[in-house]
Amino acid sequence: MTTSRMTRRGALKGLAAGLAAPFVFHAHAGAAPSETLLHASFGANGMALSDIGSLTASKHLKLVAVAEVDLARTAEVKKRFPELRVYQDWRELLDKEKHLDSVNVSTPDHMHGSITMRAMQQGLNVYTQKPLTQTHFEARRLTEVAREKKLVTQMGIQIHSAAKHRIVVATIQAGAIGKVKEVYSWSGKDWGEGEKHRRPDRKDEVPATLNWDSWLGVAAERPFIGDHYYHPANWRKRLDFGTGTFGDMGCHILDPVFGSLALTAPTSVRSVGGAPNDDSWGLEGEVKYVFPGTKHTTETLALTWYHGNRRPPADVQKLVGGKLVGQGSIYIGTEGILYSLYDGPEQPVLLPAEKFADYKVPNPGGQDHYRQFVEACRGNDTTSAPFAYSGPLTESVLLGCLATRFPKTTLEWDAAKLQVTNEKKANQFVRRTYRKGWEVEGL
Repeated sequence: MTTSRMTRRGALKGLAAGLAAPFVFHAHAGAAPSETLLHASFGANGMALSDIGSLTASKHLKLVAVAEVDLARTAEVKKRFPELRVYQDWRELLDKEKHLDSVNVSTPDHMHGSITMRAMQQGLNVYTQKPLTQTHFEARRLTEVAREKKLVTQMGIQIHSAAKHRIVVATIQAGAIGKVKEVYSWSGKDWGEGEKHRRPDRKDEVPATLNWDSWLGVAAERPFIGDHYYHPANWRKRLDFGTGTFGDMGCHILDPVFGSLALTAPTSVRSVGGAPNDDSWGLEGEVKYVFPGTKHTTETLALTWYHGNRRPPADVQKLVGGKLVGQGSIYIGTEGILYSLYDGPEQPVLLPAEKFADYKVPNPGGQDHYRQFVEACRGNDTTSAPFAYSGPLTESVLLGCLATRFPKTTLEWDAAKLQVTNEKKANQFVRRTYRKGWEVEGL
């Protein structure tokens, strides 16, 4: 460990906390070695490989290590980064890579909390994919530790920085449709199983390239099942590893809702859609929230989420011209309606059309979500989805996931205490018990 390396790392962290002189780094100059973030990725394929590509697009970040439980999924990243060091156990990477400045956590949902916490405990800046965590307690603790340690953090809701979503936030906050009283949001995706589905009662051979114990991580031990039941993608459907459609897409689609309306925690939530079975999240979601009012809403805000084939009521769909497809949100205000699709390049639509024919829509422009993180780590920017914002957003989304376990029951939520106050059985899902040997300090 050289003095120069420690000085570089210390300077980076000092800048991130706003404690060092800004002339140390120059955002648009040629990248000298002292300007380069040394970075590791948890995950090497799929979304992780996408994150790696976007982060390393900056000349100021160098990928030096990855942790990937399935070595069969490392070929592409090793081809692109021949000097890369590869680990199967993420804990070993953090034990051995002592010179890191930043990491991205792009693993299955159940490992987000533990890996992110351990990295932050070591003073590393973290980019973690959505949902930030799988439980409310993890999200709260990551938010607290990030604040305490003054670390640069960003949740991987990349579209948060896209122009079309920034336009939604700016338009709502400009008061175009008055005070918002209702929001209806939906996704056509359906990561789950039917109520009659049961986990296959078998034990398959673990592929030679896969460390199944490390893949399970904090989750309870169980036999490996092949045919992609868990790995590499269908873990999203499983209660112990993913967060279903709502956790997967809610953090994306509800992000502009939370951002534009400056929402805090909901006071209650109720699911009237599909429920999970013993193993997997349910299908056909419909979850109703009540939020306390903000300066952009009426006294309270009613937010309803739908996924699968479920959609807002016919009278709501009629307000925006008929059948809803894809994914998006409808904001109903005291002075008009804003209709925003998640997919595609279209700008939000303001209704009634004749009222807004001459309205000049704000255009704050787009940003690069990844470059923003890199530059924030270098002291030249701030992130727009730090854990201070994305942690509470994740908590609210996860409350919707939790509500599906108690169908047709209104759950009263005390955010300060992280407790459901009227259905004590629900609180067992607010925090999970980590498997012995996989505990992490702070969680």
